Amino acid sequence: MGKRTLCLLVCLTVVVRVLADEAALHPALQPLVKHVLSHRDGKAAWSLDFAALEGDRSSLPIGVFDSGIGGLTVLEALLTLDAFNNQSLQPKPDGVPDFAGERFIYFGDQANMPYGNYPSRGKEAFLKELVVKDAVFLLGRRYRPVASAGPRFDKPPVKAIVIACNTATAYGIEDIRATLKAWGLDVPVIGVVEAGARAVAERLPREGQPKTVAVLATMGTCASNAYPKALARAAGLAGKPLPRIVQQGSVGLAGAIENNPAFIVQQEPASKRPVPYQGPALSGLDATWLAVCDFDRNGMIGDMDKPGTCHLNSVRNYARFDVSSLVKNAAVEAGPPVAMVVMGCTHFPLAQREITEAFDRVRNYQSPDGGHPFKNTSVEKLEFINPAEFTARDLFRALAGSGLRTRLSHAETVRPRSTFFISAPNPSANAVKLGADGSLDADYKYSRNTGRLDVEDTTAVPMTESSLPGSSAALVKSLPAVWAELHGRQ
Repeated sequence: MGKRTLCLLVCLTVVVRVLADEAALHPALQPLVKHVLSHRDGKAAWSLDFAALEGDRSSLPIGVFDSGIGGLTVLEALLTLDAFNNQSLQPKPDGVPDFAGERFIYFGDQANMPYGNYPSRGKEAFLKELVVKDAVFLLGRRYRPVASAGPRFDKPPVKAIVIACNTATAYGIEDIRATLKAWGLDVPVIGVVEAGARAVAERLPREGQPKTVAVLATMGTCASNAYPKALARAAGLAGKPLPRIVQQGSVGLAGAIENNPAFIVQQEPASKRPVPYQGPALSGLDATWLAVCDFDRNGMIGDMDKPGTCHLNSVRNYARFDVSSLVKNAAVEAGPPVAMVVMGCTHFPLAQREITEAFDRVRNYQSPDGGHPFKNTSVEKLEFINPAEFTARDLFRALAGSGLRTRLSHAETVRPRSTFFISAPNPSANAVKLGADGSLDADYKYSRNTGRLDVEDTTAVPMTESSLPGSSAALVKSLPAVWAELHGRQ
């Protein structure tokens, strides 16, 4: 082969790769990609300081993001994992946390949550833009000390990104990777869905009919079919039979766990709800299914004898609604009982007790004729799959493989300092609409379109113990390593 022909082939290969990268970009993300490339100093909203990402990045922190505080369950796994030897990098615990020398930056996009509801509102493209903007924040240096203040630029960029949100992974992981290529940045991106699927595949039998796998996730994650696709790939690669998979998309459990006022009302009277109720409607439930759900009256608003007037108002009742709905759908077609439950939303491990109780109640439900129609829909001892630990393992391998682990000499002399941010509504933004409680108005939130990069209606601010609602702080306290990091930085 002559040099001319070889050069032509090389050029053609480069062109094909560039075209493939451009084709991989969702059209709605093109304005954001161009915006970032035209603001390379990182001073504008939604931009990066490219110079800060040059050279050796091993000492930079690791970025973790979610739509709220649920991703802190993944950060807890990152802070506590001991599955590898830190010296040899072999998969064997050595008594030292695997990320002992690493710093983390956590971002919860609380102002725009819940992510799972955007696809059902016809806003899938806007969700993709939100997810990529989360990555831009982590890679950038810009934030505000408070929402009403001017921006600062002393946040370090990150060397790797963990998408600690199932919906964001399902709808945005490939978009983040495509935009990083467009920006010429080689940054590892780890998502929770693939990790969760591999965890299930490891537990499947090599022969015979496996028991049913249930996926509890947001409406958006279920609508994307991300878990069935990932489970099919993981089982195929492992050479194992694919189990029956049943999914249940939750309308409000994640919001209830975070005590979002659209799903949980804290104060009385209920007539003073600060924002409209966005949880599931109960008007379609007949008397039989109300009995199966067995809602706790203390966690309801409205007249229980008139389901159309009722609103769910506790994590316990949201869990009972979702689990009962899952069992109802699974029972339509006979199959093996549910044995594994994938926590397909990072918030859900915080409510595992309530979810377990809901499965037990449905399984033990006694009908008026004395029968137990759902006794065989699930096994008595369910195995819950929390993708967090497996995500942490994937991150360790990615950092080791790319040479981005913090050098041991640095790790031994500098105590890592994790930093926490959340998004908050920007009251000074043009045309922004806020609800009575100061959050984004629900109609405004779901009416936004992509490409409005001149409107900074939310902004990243430091997350502190004092900035968390009391109920959310109680949930964070259930994560000891995260709480120690957050509480120790006040």
